[in-house]
Amino acid sequence: MVVSPDPQNGKASLLMIEGGLTLIAATVAFGWPMLGSRLFARVEKACGVLARRRSLTVVLVGLGALLLRLAIIPVCPAPHPFLPDDFSNLLAADTFASGRLTNPTPPMWMHFESIHIDMQPTYMSMYFPGEGLLLAASKVLTGHPWYGLWLMSALMCGAVCWMLQGWLPCNWALLGGSLVTLRIGLFSYWINTYTGAGLITAFAGALILGALARFRKCPRFRYSLLMAIGVVILGLTRPYEGVLLCLPVAVVVGRLLWGQLQLSPGRVLRLIAVPLTLLLAGGAWMGYYNYRVFGSPSKLPYTVNRATYAMAPYFIWQSPRPEPAYRHAEIRHFYYQSELAYYDEGRRHLFRQMLMKAIGATLFFSGFALLPALLMFRRVLSDRRTRFLVQCTAIVSAGMAVQVFLIPHYLAPFTALFYAIGLQAMRHLRVARIGGQPVGLGLVRLLVTLCFLLGVVRLFVQPLHINMSKWPPSNWSYSWYGPLDFGKERADIESQLELLPGKQIVFVKYPSDHYPLDEWVYNMPQIDRAKVVWAREMDPAEDLALIQHYRDRHTWLVDLGDRPPAASPYPLREETVASISDSGH
Repeated sequence: MVVSPDPQNGKASLLMIEGGLTLIAATVAFGWPMLGSRLFARVEKACGVLARRRSLTVVLVGLGALLLRLAIIPVCPAPHPFLPDDFSNLLAADTFASGRLTNPTPPMWMHFESIHIDMQPTYMSMYFPGEGLLLAASKVLTGHPWYGLWLMSALMCGAVCWMLQGWLPCNWALLGGSLVTLRIGLFSYWINTYTGAGLITAFAGALILGALARFRKCPRFRYSLLMAIGVVILGLTRPYEGVLLCLPVAVVVGRLLWGQLQLSPGRVLRLIAVPLTLLLAGGAWMGYYNYRVFGSPSKLPYTVNRATYAMAPYFIWQSPRPEPAYRHAEIRHFYYQSELAYYDEGRRHLFRQMLMKAIGATLFFSGFALLPALLMFRRVLSDRRTRFLVQCTAIVSAGMAVQVFLIPHYLAPFTALFYAIGLQAMRHLRVARIGGQPVGLGLVRLLVTLCFLLGVVRLFVQPLHINMSKWPPSNWSYSWYGPLDFGKERADIESQLELLPGKQIVFVKYPSDHYPLDEWVYNMPQIDRAKVVWAREMDPAEDLALIQHYRDRHTWLVDLGDRPPAASPYPLREETVASISDSGH
């Protein structure tokens, strides 16, 4: 998970630079805790004046995330899809944008199989539809799916700031919104890939927890409605993690409505009638979606795909499934040599794997720059202000511990919660004194400054010759600075083929050492109508059958073993020619 220097080029990684600068900041804070005190005091005073205007602060945080991400597009352009999850979510988006919930299984579908995409009983993404709906709305309204993520990033940052205002002093909420913008809203893989629905679920979690904080003080309809909206969003995106968040929230709301607040039955009904109706409507729609896509209202996304392809289970107490009959070596590589090997390693070294998952998730949300604040976590445990949030953290920790896999977007519903706890720890650190000196004050100021400095450094990683490794994805998926512009090679080849007259079909040949998360085979919902069709190379007879099915198309081969990959006319090998002769063509 931690990126090390590349021995081939001697470049230092951004994570190493962050760690080194954090150590320097700590050293300076111990030696000169009042360094720059006047300047810091002026900035803090100005931010405090702004933060007291709560609504304006939320708007400015969201608007800042929106405009800053737009401003850095020349350096961090809208991403090309390259991960299987990217293509899976974009398949859902294209399907919804065309007015359908799913697609019929295409002819010759074995050539079009791809990780995390179902081919039977229908041709559709294996994931819950939340992210696909967002990307589809963006494609319909703007012509490009990424702008939906761009807008959702701003909404998420603003919602986190709003949530923090309900749990912490307003100036700390402003700081939290700014840090979320820098570390997640601008550079993370949540905004720079089409994977994971992290922005949507983080937005939903912030809505729920922000509304809960206000509902506890003043039970109003708008807060119960906002909580219901957040619950529906989680149900359409990541319901397991949503349950881990919503269960303790439901307990608190139930105690308030039927105990502590002593509300009349009529008042309770007015508060919950519309939200409950919204929850029932969301559940009914999800059941209908499951029926159309997977054949049964009770058959959830994931289940069909995992039963068809996967061997490793999702929970540590489950046993692995028998190996299915894979038709493609690279798909088997993913499920057998990646997933199942990780599961087996976890069974042998359960504690070590849990520790590594915890470290990886912590690095994503805090990095090294915000990690020193967690030295005060023990004091946070005794704070009444954040006691409920700490309890929620214990619940999600237990829920994640029993899962085999953990990627940071699994924890997205708890984003605002994590930053609330981290900021509360930072408040304790700020007043800490060592040897009578305000070391904590100096350290907090320098660490916040470092976060802004690192954002600038991230923009110039290439001219500064800073290492940004492509593989494995954990090098950036567990780090705030996200991926570079991957997927461009495939996008360039597709663009070139789309300029040619007529329709095209591209066979993709994967080398034996190909990394399975670098995916190339992805197609539109209606494959037969696509200008360019991507297919996996199989044996000569099966390839010939596909060529004959698409006899009106020009045929190409992309060999990913070539560097750089390029499309060349599909070679008619001797065995293929023989097959054509035998078939009488």
